[in-house]
Amino acid sequence: MSTVRIERRFRGPPLTGNGGYVAGLVAAALGGTNCTVTLKSPPPLDRDLTLNTDDMMATLTDDDRVVVTASREPVDVEVPEPPSFEAARDAEPHFTGLSHHIYPGCFVCGTDRDSGDGMRIFPGPLGDFAGQVAATWEPEKSLADHEGLIRPEFLWAALDCPGYFAAEDEAGLALLGRMSATIARPVRSGERMVVTGWRIASEGRKHRVGSALHDEQGELVAAATATWITVEEEKRPIQGSQIR
Repeated sequence: MSTVRIERRFRGPPLTGNGGYVAGLVAAALGGTNCTVTLKSPPPLDRDLTLNTDDMMATLTDDDRVVVTASREPVDVEVPEPPSFEAARDAEPHFTGLSHHIYPGCFVCGTDRDSGDGMRIFPGPLGDFAGQVAATWEPEKSLADHEGLIRPEFLWAALDCPGYFAAEDEAGLALLGRMSATIARPVRSGERMVVTGWRIASEGRKHRVGSALHDEQGELVAAATATWITVEEEKRPIQGSQIR
């Protein structure tokens, strides 16, 4: 058992944690890769939460309320060919969040976050890659450990929002329900990354998406799949967790 605190810097909506970051934080207790994480309730900010782990499972609770569960299991993602770094950078001005953003303070994709504070990943549609979005990312030092390697929770965070924006037209207002990720190799601070997201399938209110990180040479660094659940606008919780 250990204590976890989600700092306000790592918010998605104003009062709750970014879903990918929180998922990665819990997955890190199981090694950070080849994990499936389910978000059960909104992750609160700036309060002590309890993390219980064993060899195969982890559970994050807020008093008696389960916030997140995670399990260690193989994760296999079919990843499309990535665009070049230049093509991903050219897609960024077309990011829909630049003109309208439900949560502009989001740690990952928020347009109100300054460089060095938020991750500022702005995935825009790729004209030659149907159903895909892409952005660039150069992780900075505050996201790294003492060896200069980006901590797993930030790799999970980078994989979060791009998946949603690939399905935004179909999903509308949606919340992240589950995320599975695998990390192929470590990432160093300052290393230039290409981030992609793509639609997989939609069925009713459920939207299945994928996302990936590649380096400048096109080598796969990390990949994820996620399920987003469409919610009705009038039912959007003020403190909802990963609603976009």
